[in-house]
Amino acid sequence: MKARTRAATVLLAPFFTLFTAVLVVPIGYAVWLSLFTEKQSGLGFGGSETVFSGLDNYLAALGDRAFLDGFGVLLAYCLLYIPLLLAGALALALLLDSALARARRFFQLALFLPHAVPGIIAALIWVYLYTPQLSPVVRAMESGGIGFDFFSPSGALPSVVNIALWEWLGYNMVIFYAALQAIDRSVLEAATVDGAGSWRIALSVKLPLIRASLAMVALFTVIGSLQLFTEPLILNKGTGSAVSSTWTPNMYAYSAAFDRNDYGLAAAASVLLALTAALLSFAVTRVTGRRAKTA
Repeated sequence: MKARTRAATVLLAPFFTLFTAVLVVPIGYAVWLSLFTEKQSGLGFGGSETVFSGLDNYLAALGDRAFLDGFGVLLAYCLLYIPLLLAGALALALLLDSALARARRFFQLALFLPHAVPGIIAALIWVYLYTPQLSPVVRAMESGGIGFDFFSPSGALPSVVNIALWEWLGYNMVIFYAALQAIDRSVLEAATVDGAGSWRIALSVKLPLIRASLAMVALFTVIGSLQLFTEPLILNKGTGSAVSSTWTPNMYAYSAAFDRNDYGLAAAASVLLALTAALLSFAVTRVTGRRAKTA
């Protein structure tokens, strides 16, 4: 028994060491940092000192309209992005899994390649394609009588959603396709013998059998959506876009830390965002778990 315990300790020690170093310690430090603030002494000519402020940074973040508006942007982003991503990735996976598909390997690679492009590079590519003076896409749209300003207040959100879809659609398609390939072919053959058509098999047989993959992708997509940062940050830099420096909660924390040097406020905003992500992750897990039990 002691030998088993010792072996388990040795095998689990690397994981818990990394888990503590990269997750527990940074979260603990952020919480600690959020409880302090920097204050100038005298008339501001002296040095600053770090003083304990309790929950003042949290109250300041929650009382800041820019921070709350960031959550409104995230809500709109999730309502537009998540359904499009799940539906698009699932449709592509079902198409590749169908008997009509040809050159599966080629299309898998072609659809997955955008995910291999770093997020910053992807955002820069699309900024080029959005810029009217440079973009062949914008010129083609204008020649066809279609005018759309990707940097306008009404166009900023669809522009960011489009970049995110381009990056992540193929990745999630591969996950769904792998789940579809794992389905026992005899089940599909039995459905075909019973007279079920392609649509019936896809909706009534395949989808219920990959429910676990759907739940996993939905969970990771919700978490990733709350961390929206790179794409709007690139759009904010020198493009004249309607995306502000506090457009999302992550950008608000970044601006507080590096533009205003208010690390306590930045830490508090980050902790609030992490709590929101944890609560939403719990809600998604509970909802999908209940549906699985009902099924």
